[in-house]
Amino acid sequence: MNIGVIGAGSWGTALALLLGQKGFKVTLWLRSKDLLEKIVQAKENSTYLPGVSLPSTVKATNNLEEAVRGKDLIVMAVPSHAVRKTVSLIKSYIKEDTIIVNAAKGLEEGSLKRLSEVIVEELSPNFPNIKVAVLSGPNHAEEVGRMIPTATVVASEEDIVAKKVQDIFMSPYFRVYTNSDIIGVELGGALKNIIAIGAGVCEGLNYGDNTKAALITRGLVEITRLGLALGARRGTFSGLTGVGDLFVTCTSSLSRNRYVGIMLGKNNALQDIISSMKMVAEGVKTTTAAYDLSRQCDVEMPITREVYRVLFEGMKPREAVADLMRRDKRHEIEEVAFE
Repeated sequence: MNIGVIGAGSWGTALALLLGQKGFKVTLWLRSKDLLEKIVQAKENSTYLPGVSLPSTVKATNNLEEAVRGKDLIVMAVPSHAVRKTVSLIKSYIKEDTIIVNAAKGLEEGSLKRLSEVIVEELSPNFPNIKVAVLSGPNHAEEVGRMIPTATVVASEEDIVAKKVQDIFMSPYFRVYTNSDIIGVELGGALKNIIAIGAGVCEGLNYGDNTKAALITRGLVEITRLGLALGARRGTFSGLTGVGDLFVTCTSSLSRNRYVGIMLGKNNALQDIISSMKMVAEGVKTTTAAYDLSRQCDVEMPITREVYRVLFEGMKPREAVADLMRRDKRHEIEEVAFE
């Protein structure tokens, strides 16, 4: 099987490594010529995944056609805001039976679509039967690259596609589960980044574990509310792409979104934080899309609203927390309380 991985950030590189170790021929696409030269010479992506050697089965290129043409499976590992543009560039190179696996996490600003919807929208005029799957879970690239035991989920509307992708990615250190709830899997992976920014804010303000536990728990409620409104299944949010991804992103020192929140809590300006980072914190753009989506669907998401106000409306983090604490009294589990 020939595989193309589009995007050589930490996650794209880690997935290319994983697939290359399994013996697949992998072409890893990146835009930067300087980074390409470094990878070719050192057999390592020292910028985004340092200390991890790439096998000879992984070939780096900045030629998009070379990375896509003739490939049986394409992994999209570009930032969420670049998915539509990148898919539009590759659609003239893919085959009719190519499987597209999206590994990015986020929502598209403006359209408010899930990323698999964006991919299908771009490709369906040329490929009405295009096969799309989503890979998501509590998966830090730095740990996958070091072969630390990890579990993830692959979701697709077609069970046969999910199982095929499961077989391709499954390894002794990377356990893959399938899930037919592609809506829930994508929303869990996207929305947890917003809550992680909030968790980071709490750390930056030097609040304690009580605060973080409350925020994570109520954050999961918000994610579930919006998911149910959009057709997801409740049980998905109790799994790896729900509570699992939420937990790791809110608590890990490797979490970029948590880091953004910590810096905000310490009164750093958002633009200064973003400009100092090598990698993208997806939660920043996702917050805008999720906030707009919550209003469109009339779904109450108070944490998301306060994170939005801190990011884009100049709200002081300590005031945002105070607003959350002063909200009207209510039952914890609404559907139980009103049965």
